[in-house]
Amino acid sequence: MRKAEIKRKTAETNIKLSLNLDGKGRYKLDTSIPFIDHMLSLFSKHALIDLNIKARGDTEVDNHHLVEDLGIVLGEAIKKALGKKAGIARYGNFLLPMDEALSYIAVDLSGRPYFSFDVKFSSQSGKFSGFDYSLIEEFFRAVSSSCGINLHIKNHTGRNNHHISESIFKGFAKAICQAVKINRRIKGIPSTKRIL
Repeated sequence: MRKAEIKRKTAETNIKLSLNLDGKGRYKLDTSIPFIDHMLSLFSKHALIDLNIKARGDTEVDNHHLVEDLGIVLGEAIKKALGKKAGIARYGNFLLPMDEALSYIAVDLSGRPYFSFDVKFSSQSGKFSGFDYSLIEEFFRAVSSSCGINLHIKNHTGRNNHHISESIFKGFAKAICQAVKINRRIKGIPSTKRIL
């Protein structure tokens, strides 16, 4: 099984994360940010990746440091669990609806990070939720950079920020599930360069 455990401790955050790429979508999450726990539970369930996270940070300042560092650690764990990437499908994409929201996510586990985020959150929708939705972009930028993923996220429609966020996290989950899947027809590294 392709598993990884990452620990990251800084002056601002303390995170322990473990995952199993060949899991069943089981999760145990305690990031101290309920909205992020919810989004990561969706990711785990729909990616079929077992995910355990215990995290704390300087959330008395705001959630930025912890959300960004969670993205860094998740990306590092996926990269570590993939190993040399032999036999993986490498690419994944998914168009995911969530009520009125519709988002498209495409990934390439190329080892070369590139990040495109075309999402406009409403300044009105969910303004009383206590979560800064601009941090969704920071989270995925960190995942892309630390894992070496070419990641494109585009929201086509949506009015409710919670629904838009769900469509992104679920779509990312489904795209990652495709990309990490082992294809027995693929021999070695899925690249003419012979390295990813």
